[in-house]
Amino acid sequence: MKIKVAVSGALGNMGKEVIRAVTADADLELVAAIDTNGDNTSDIGPIAHIGETNIPVNNDMAKTLREIKPDVVVDFTSPYTVMQNVETIMAAGVRPVVGTTGITEADLEKIKGWSEKYGVSGIIAPNFAIGAVLMMLFAAQAAKYLPDAEIIELHHDKKVDAPSGTAIKTAEMILKSRGRSGREAREELEKVKGARGGEMDGVNLHSVRLPGLVAHQEVLFGGIGQTLSIRHDSIDRTSFMPGVVLAVKEVMKKEEVIYGLENILNL
Repeated sequence: MKIKVAVSGALGNMGKEVIRAVTADADLELVAAIDTNGDNTSDIGPIAHIGETNIPVNNDMAKTLREIKPDVVVDFTSPYTVMQNVETIMAAGVRPVVGTTGITEADLEKIKGWSEKYGVSGIIAPNFAIGAVLMMLFAAQAAKYLPDAEIIELHHDKKVDAPSGTAIKTAEMILKSRGRSGREAREELEKVKGARGGEMDGVNLHSVRLPGLVAHQEVLFGGIGQTLSIRHDSIDRTSFMPGVVLAVKEVMKKEEVIYGLENILNL
């Protein structure tokens, strides 16, 4: 049987891309499109450029989940609404696959609590691009030998949270991997506030927001007489879709909340 999929944030750029990816996969069935800007009548098909689907864009998530009963909801919405969405999805007995960033460690603990309460699994991923996951894993390996690192992440100008979830996840992996605290603390004269970016236990993070960008990250390592750069570029949103489709299929096999795409890849 096909996996029944609803897409939350269906009118956004990522949402429309997910709509196309779901309808193109033989194992998945698009059953609902949800967006706060939906009018409950407009067919998502022409909006996503896939032809007529007879699936309206609904604006009431709870009502849609009760009526349609999907297996999975893919959520690409806003950091301001994602936690409410996840609770609504899980309370309906549906599995969330979440690509919306801005989820903190405290948020993740709440989601795990909801998973236990409602008896459903979920997958939360800061980045669904497989190349980005490899970049993070390579950075964690490099940090064992070059613990001094800084992260520069670049995204489109509509992204509201900074630093990105990918940057935070990368810093967490570096901190877990390296054997010492990294760069020794030293006095710095920051002539423009914020010029050194944010900091996570000695790992500086820098966020760039410009039109024309999609999602990019470079991890810079410094050592005695050498530097190492590890970079990933998503030049099109289609780069995230193989990971999204994989997560939709894998979440059906899980009983708990999975954080990070690397935990479902055979690496």
